[in-house]
Amino acid sequence: MMRLLLISLTLLLLQGCASNERARPFEFKSLAKSDIDMVTDQHILAVNALVRELTIKLYKRNPRELKKAPAGMTLNRRLHQLLDSPRQINHAELGSRYGIDAMPLVFDPEFKGDRVFALMIGISGMLHASYSYRNEFFLLDEIDQQKLYNSARNLEAVAWRLNNLRTPQNELFLLTNGIADSGVTNLSFERIFGKLIAYQDMMAKIVANKTNRAIKNVVVGFASTALLPI
Repeated sequence: MMRLLLISLTLLLLQGCASNERARPFEFKSLAKSDIDMVTDQHILAVNALVRELTIKLYKRNPRELKKAPAGMTLNRRLHQLLDSPRQINHAELGSRYGIDAMPLVFDPEFKGDRVFALMIGISGMLHASYSYRNEFFLLDEIDQQKLYNSARNLEAVAWRLNNLRTPQNELFLLTNGIADSGVTNLSFERIFGKLIAYQDMMAKIVANKTNRAIKNVVVGFASTALLPI
């Protein structure tokens, strides 16, 4: 109630001034945002764009995985499942796992389903959780710098596991970085993970500086199945 009252008062006080602004378009919802809210919104947009890019690249590199999905599934439908708002967080094909809880399926030799989907539900869900399950921030909305930091460390661990963990047949669970027929090393997946990690670390530092709250440095075992809580 207090949040709604503050937003309403702000809108009423500034509506007159805003009506005289003709040089640029104006959105009233911006009045209910602090500087850090606007920065956070841009980070969320950037992170979601990278999740989308990573998902597309993974399915192109591992086309067999989409064939394991329920009948009629397409790449576009997968993207909707991952990024649409409100988020769909229960998926029967993954045993209703979401976020970091879905990640062990990717590296489970007994899992027969779509490993790309399990991975991206794990990554997108973890990132979604690190932003308090919000797609947009307003005044009085809170964000936890430790969750952002933990998600960055988890991304580092997942990237390592994708490049190193193998099936009993000595095959990688999912193909990512590799050497093309031309002999050129493809590090595009590594770059996407690097950008995601950088965004999360940067946002964690921004929040910590703004709120004067410290970030606890922690280490996640790369070869372990456990990830840091979000």
